[in-house]
Amino acid sequence: MTRICLIRHGETDWNVQGKIQGKTDIPLNTEGMKQARLCATYLTSSGWDVIITSPLKRARETARLINEQLHLPLVEMSEFEEKHFGDAEGMTYEERALTFPNRHYPNQEDNQLFAERLSSGLQTIHERYPNKRVLLVSHGGVINALLGTLSNGEIGSGKTRLLNACFSHIQFDHRNWVIEKYNQVSHLEKVMSGT
Repeated sequence: MTRICLIRHGETDWNVQGKIQGKTDIPLNTEGMKQARLCATYLTSSGWDVIITSPLKRARETARLINEQLHLPLVEMSEFEEKHFGDAEGMTYEERALTFPNRHYPNQEDNQLFAERLSSGLQTIHERYPNKRVLLVSHGGVINALLGTLSNGEIGSGKTRLLNACFSHIQFDHRNWVIEKYNQVSHLEKVMSGT
C-alpha cells in the first residue's frame, strides 16, 4: 500500500509574526532550518522512496534540507502549494479579523477548486508511486484540508493547529486514504526545549 508522511514546512519569520503566508513565497528562518534537519535525522531510519514538495520556498527548503541526509529523488508538485488567501496574505490574525470580519478574503482561491487540486495531487501520487513510501513536504492549509477531507471533518480544516515541521501519516488502504497519525512533533523535542 502507498504510504505518505505529510510534513509541514519549517518555521518562517511570518509564522512567528502570525502572518498568513498563502502563496507568498517566504523562506525558512534559522529555527525552520533546524527543524528540517531534525526531521531528516528522524526519517533516516524509515526507508522512504521519494520526496515530493510544494514549489514554494519554505517547503522546497525544508525538503532540500531533509534530503541532504536521505538522498532520495526530489520532485516538485504544484498541486501541493498552499492555498492562495488573496488580499489577506501578509496580514496577522488581528488585522484579518478587523479588515475581513466575515472571513471572506477577496481574491482568495475557491475552496472547491483547492480541494480538487489536492485530490488530483493525491491521485497522481497513488498512480506514480504505488506501494511506495512517500515524503510530502507542504503547508498547514494543505495538510489541514487533506486531514479534514480524509476524516470527514473530525480533524484538520482549522480544528487542528499543525505545528511547523510536524508529521502526519496517511496510507492508501485498498480503496481509500486513511489517516494513521497526525501532528507528530516528538522529533522536534530538542528545538522545542531550546537545546
